[in-house]
Amino acid sequence: MASEFLPLPTLSLPRTTDLVRLEQRPHPPIHPQSPALSVMTDLRLVNPVGIHADAGLRDAHQKMISHGIRLLFVHDDDGALLGLVTSVDLLGERPIQCMKEHGKHHADVLVRDVMTPRDRLDALQLSDVQSANVGQLIATMKQLGRQHALVVEVNPANGHHELCGLFSTTHMARLLGMPLSFIRVPQALSEIQYSLLYTG
Repeated sequence: MASEFLPLPTLSLPRTTDLVRLEQRPHPPIHPQSPALSVMTDLRLVNPVGIHADAGLRDAHQKMISHGIRLLFVHDDDGALLGLVTSVDLLGERPIQCMKEHGKHHADVLVRDVMTPRDRLDALQLSDVQSANVGQLIATMKQLGRQHALVVEVNPANGHHELCGLFSTTHMARLLGMPLSFIRVPQALSEIQYSLLYTG
C-alpha cells in the first residue's frame, strides 16, 4: 500500500529559520456578525480537561495553571460529567461558605463542594449555534450572566446528549478586542475581584 503514495520532498533548515509567533499567525477578524462557531472551543477537536469530583482544590488549581485554563470538567469514577469548576469557584466565596457550613478546613474542601452541578448548567444546542452569529451569542451570555456556556448535540445512535463545545466570555472578549464587561456583568463580588485581578 505504501508504494501507492509518493513521499514529499524535504529540505535542510537554513540558519535563518524562525519560530512563528502566535500573534503573527493569520486569522480573520472577529466581529458581531461573525459565525458563532468562530469563537467556540470545539471539544471534538480539543480534548476537554477534567478532574475527579473528590479531588482537592489545590490539585484543581494546579491543573488549571499547568494547562493554562480557567475551567475543568468534573467527572466521577466512570467518567460521567457531574459539573464544572472554574477559577472563580476555587478562589472566590464558595470554599469559605463550605468551610463555615460544614466545619471543614480548607484542605478538606473538595471540588464537588464548590463546583456547579450539571443540572444547574446552561447548554446551547449545536444546531442553533451553527446558524447563529457572535452578536446573538453575546446577547445570550449577557442574559445568562455566566462566564461559560456549553454546547451539546444529540447522538443519533443512542439519543444521549454529547458535550461538543464551550463558549467563554473571556475568550470571546479577547477575540473581539472588547472589555469583558461588554459581554457579561459579574454576578458576585468574588467574580468582580477575579475579573480585575486576572482578566485585566
